[in-house]
Amino acid sequence: MQIKEMFEKQIDRDIKGVIKVGQSDEENVYQELDEYVVTKELLKHFRDFFDNYEKGINNNTDKMGVWISGFFGSGKSHFLKILSYLLKNSVVEGKRAIEYFTDGKKIDDPMLIAKMTNSGTISSDVMLFNIDSKGSAKVGSGKEAIVEVFMKVFNEMQGYCGSIPYLAEFERQLDNEGRFEEFKEKFEEIAGAPWEKKRQAFAVIQDKIVKTIVDMDFMSEEAARNWCKNAKGSYDLSIEKFVSLVKEYCEKKGPNHHVIFLVDEIGQYIADDTQLMLNLQTIVEDLGTACRGKAWVIVTSQEDIDSITKTKGNDFSKIQGRFDTRLSLSASNVDEVIRKRILEKNEIAESALKLLYEQKESIIKNLITFTADTADKKLYTDKTDFADCYPFIPYQFNLLGQVLTAVRTHGASGKHLSDQSRSMLALFQESAIRLKDSQEGVLVPFSYFYDPLHKFIDHQHSQVITDAEDNSRLDEFDVELLKVLFMIKYVKEIKANVDNLTTLMISNIDDDRIEIRGKIEESLKKLIRETLVQKNGEIYIFLTNEEQEINNAINNESVEMGEIIGEASTVIFEEIFTDKKYRYSSRYLFPFNQKVDDRYFKGNQSNDIGVSIITPYGEDYPDSALRMLSAQEHSVIVKLPNDSTFLDEITDSIKIYKFLNKNASGARGSFDSIRRAKEDERIEKKDRIRIFIEDALKHADIYVNGDKANISAKEPASRINEALGKLVAMQYNKLTYMETAPELSDIAAVFNGNDGQLSFLGTSDTTPNKLALEEVIQVIGLNNARHMKTSLKSLQDKFGAAPYGFDPKDVQWLVAMLFKMGRVSLTYNSQSLSMWSNTKEELVRYLTKREFVEKLLIDIRERATDGQIRSVKEVLKDYFGFSVSSDDDDTIMRNFKNKAQDKLDTFGEIMIEYRVNPKLPCKSLMEQAKKNLEELLAIKEPVEFFKTVDKKRDDLLDDADDTAPVFDFFKGGQKKIFEKALEQIQMFENSKTYIREQEIMDNVAQMEAIVTAKNPFSQIQKLPDMSIKFVQQYGALLEKEAEEMRPIVDDDLEKVLHTLDEKEFASVFRDKFVNAFAELKQKLDTSHEIAAVKNIRLESDTLKLRCMDEITEYEETHRPPVVPKPPIDPVTPPTGGGHTEPPKPVNPPVQQKKRKNVSLSSVAGARTYSIENEQDIDKFLAEMKKKLLNELDENTIITLS
Repeated sequence: MQIKEMFEKQIDRDIKGVIKVGQSDEENVYQELDEYVVTKELLKHFRDFFDNYEKGINNNTDKMGVWISGFFGSGKSHFLKILSYLLKNSVVEGKRAIEYFTDGKKIDDPMLIAKMTNSGTISSDVMLFNIDSKGSAKVGSGKEAIVEVFMKVFNEMQGYCGSIPYLAEFERQLDNEGRFEEFKEKFEEIAGAPWEKKRQAFAVIQDKIVKTIVDMDFMSEEAARNWCKNAKGSYDLSIEKFVSLVKEYCEKKGPNHHVIFLVDEIGQYIADDTQLMLNLQTIVEDLGTACRGKAWVIVTSQEDIDSITKTKGNDFSKIQGRFDTRLSLSASNVDEVIRKRILEKNEIAESALKLLYEQKESIIKNLITFTADTADKKLYTDKTDFADCYPFIPYQFNLLGQVLTAVRTHGASGKHLSDQSRSMLALFQESAIRLKDSQEGVLVPFSYFYDPLHKFIDHQHSQVITDAEDNSRLDEFDVELLKVLFMIKYVKEIKANVDNLTTLMISNIDDDRIEIRGKIEESLKKLIRETLVQKNGEIYIFLTNEEQEINNAINNESVEMGEIIGEASTVIFEEIFTDKKYRYSSRYLFPFNQKVDDRYFKGNQSNDIGVSIITPYGEDYPDSALRMLSAQEHSVIVKLPNDSTFLDEITDSIKIYKFLNKNASGARGSFDSIRRAKEDERIEKKDRIRIFIEDALKHADIYVNGDKANISAKEPASRINEALGKLVAMQYNKLTYMETAPELSDIAAVFNGNDGQLSFLGTSDTTPNKLALEEVIQVIGLNNARHMKTSLKSLQDKFGAAPYGFDPKDVQWLVAMLFKMGRVSLTYNSQSLSMWSNTKEELVRYLTKREFVEKLLIDIRERATDGQIRSVKEVLKDYFGFSVSSDDDDTIMRNFKNKAQDKLDTFGEIMIEYRVNPKLPCKSLMEQAKKNLEELLAIKEPVEFFKTVDKKRDDLLDDADDTAPVFDFFKGGQKKIFEKALEQIQMFENSKTYIREQEIMDNVAQMEAIVTAKNPFSQIQKLPDMSIKFVQQYGALLEKEAEEMRPIVDDDLEKVLHTLDEKEFASVFRDKFVNAFAELKQKLDTSHEIAAVKNIRLESDTLKLRCMDEITEYEETHRPPVVPKPPIDPVTPPTGGGHTEPPKPVNPPVQQKKRKNVSLSSVAGARTYSIENEQDIDKFLAEMKKKLLNELDENTIITLS
């Protein structure tokens, strides 16, 4: 049976596969209504629409927006037109639109039919238009505002001029006044042609318009000409004005009149223009608010409203509320329409096809398959599905829709596809017609859909196909495959791999899939050679001419071998095997070199072990050479299989990168999209490179320690790790010498303990890590033999490398242990460290902190001789009274210094006594002895210490003998006796001018002889008796002098009180003066020095004068001032010549004199006078007179006391 004989209706009948909103001839409308298929999805949409539309008939509503969405070719425009026919209640070939749904049983829902019928009977004006066709481009501002398009359509519906809005406004004014028909008749009389035909030429018919207006007596000629001149400039249109006109129109037409705007392709018109979106939102919102359900806006768009508002942002959230009715047409709707309208079979064909499927079911299922990563692509579900779809395959409905959407975005010419020049219906019909003469069993390959599309595809895509058809090196199958590759180029839901391409090229149920696959593989090779197709991994990509040029440019980029290997190294060592050190255990990490084809990854490396990868580009070593290489280089050798696919991918990736970097700026629009595609391709290549390298590592041969390794692990990183484990076990064969894993706390613990005494003769069998300790000693000894210094860093480097591999903390612990055992010495900045001069914390810090590692030097410890040890022990016992049994240098030295420090502390206390009283005995002796000990304590190097003590042994023992009585002196009672004697001697010295008694002077001289002796300690016992004798003698003399002073003090007090008692203010000072003299007498009674007692005379006299001065000062400050009498003015003689008394003389005011108190002793002077005769008396008195005259002046009264 031929294909054309299978269909219920002729497959090649004239079907308007493309539904254009502008097509309105009756034949087209009839076919649209008659053949319209109401699918299950459409039935639901009809219900939703008319349920909501009825709300505007029976009630008020502001939800009067309808948004119809669906992918390209899904039947949106057809649905929109059907709604317009139903709402307008159109009559087509004698039948109303609703009758096509009732008579043809398209809808079997009485309630819905009733609503549809009712909606058609309501008074309505239905305006159906494609907004892209109606909207005119405006110079400099892009697309016309939506409100202007709506206004244009609204004007045309009323018979006004749509293209000239200000003229339409004039027409509306005439119409509102009932004179529009009169105007048209009058104009036709004057112009000789109907107004509707002439008004588009408004600019050239203005004279006729003016005459018409004047003849109608509507305006004066001047006003008419003025309107023609200014009409355009004065016209203004706002959304508010438009909405107001629509509202007025509805109200004028009747209480339930509806105005319906059906707008096709609103989404495409708006595109990314937010101003147009805002324009639409405001129109719908204001129409809803003003007209309350009497004005409706029904639009179509490829995008649903939610995705549009999300894309544009939150500014358009209100529009979702206005477009409350949202109808989305899916691919299943298209599928159902095509099956019923085009592919419906007659009974014979249906039976034959079902039988064919039953016979071939397993073959068909194996023939038509897609890879697992392909988005859901429908296949035949059963024999009924097969009969319904045949000769098509179910996946083609969905995939073709995706192709149309992709081609519309990337490969459509002009507006053809965007204006829906091709629909799914037309594409399926034309593809089926191509097979109409074929016999059953044939299938439509996907390539057949290209031919109905090709003339609407842009040149850069279609030209590639055209050129291929003219290419003698390509056959028909190659071109058909190229067509498929073009169509799915931009479809993300299917990958253009060989398996999927095989399914898409199936053309018969009896095709051999393996044969077709082989044919496709050969064809792809040819297409690649012709640069029409590019392979990206398993994916094959159709190339436009521009893409071909770019690919050629990319292929011409040069890539160095080092760049390829470098990229491979990065993938291996930074993405797959990222470890930089091999973890032998939780403690030991071993860094390793990283090489690929003898090139180090990231610079030269000098680790003990390594991992070396050999790629197919590397040297082709035989097995024996690889074994030898692994032993010589101490490396894991990984020989990759001889498959250079990943290297080819790396080369291509680098070429793309270089090309893109060279052409990073100034790109053309089309190049920009290709550039993005190339960037994506490079990312995909990088993913594949990693996969390919991982696979190569899984199957690589691995050589370790001179043998081909037997690796049990499967994953690349695990395989390399296992091989490294074998290598480390061989290379670091002395790592087992470290039996423990010391941490910082263990290093600190080394310096704990009572005396730190460990065996310093060597390690024992019980010593932890004994083999490692001996290795350290050997290394230091070897360095000494070579005259090389050994730093902690050099030890860490040495023992961190093969064959040891110790951790730095291991080496630190070993050095600490050897130091504690006395087997090594530590020096930092030329200063020796020791356990007595440095704290445990300091030693740990020196050993563990990075800042000291290079300057901390380790050496074999030089030990003290037996003689030196004996000397130190002898001094320790005789000087400090301490015995030590240990022969350990550090123990002896530490004990010595501890005791010496204790002794120095005692010296320090005695030095304080000397500072308080420098006359205490043996100061210089003690200072020297103290200095000798300080010099010993300053020595940190044990060897020097023992040598120095041995050398100064006799001096130190002398110091011990000489200082012993001094220490006893300061500890016992001798010091108090000595200090008392010093005090008495000083007392004597202070008053010896007044002492003439020889007995006292002799006693003091004996005391001075004792306290100034070099070694007074044996005579100090004599001092107590001498002290008692001094007290008796000196005390008697002191009392005698005091008795002489008491009357003098009393006499001075009496003089002061006598003067004070004469004053009225005596009570102010009496107690004060009495107390002052009482204190002076108290001082006299308690004074221990004769000189102080003698000085009481002067103090009493001074106190007397001070009191007299206070009396005088108080008296003067409290004396009332003298008020002088005013002077007498001269008397003017009377005019009558009478007698006038002369003025009496006035005495001047008496000036008060100041008092001055002068002591008689000061007038007499301090000298001694010898008076033998009267002349001596006169001389003495003359001197006193002279001194008194010096004190006396005109205003002074002297008081002698």
